[in-house]
Amino acid sequence: MSKKAVVETTLNESESRYEAFVGGELAGFAEFEVDDERIIFTHTEVNDAFEGQGVGGQLARAALDDVRAAGKYRVVPRCPFIKKWIDKHPDYQDLVRGHR
Repeated sequence: MSKKAVVETTLNESESRYEAFVGGELAGFAEFEVDDERIIFTHTEVNDAFEGQGVGGQLARAALDDVRAAGKYRVVPRCPFIKKWIDKHPDYQDLVRGHR
């Protein structure tokens, strides 16, 4: 049984991605593109060493919480991981209203 990692997330605007760090090491990222009204999540990746520790879920939650707080984008989850995560968390589905 894997234990849940303590994840710190940051927005790396120059790379157009949210990044997850565990113990100062890059553990994963969620790439995106933006236009005037939308943030389009295109790819999420968790490094093999951190698989099964909840990194992806914590990264998705932090990224979507940041989008919600900004209040200026609708989410388009082209990334299968982000789409599946939103599907499992109905309280985030309002962020993608009209874009499914």
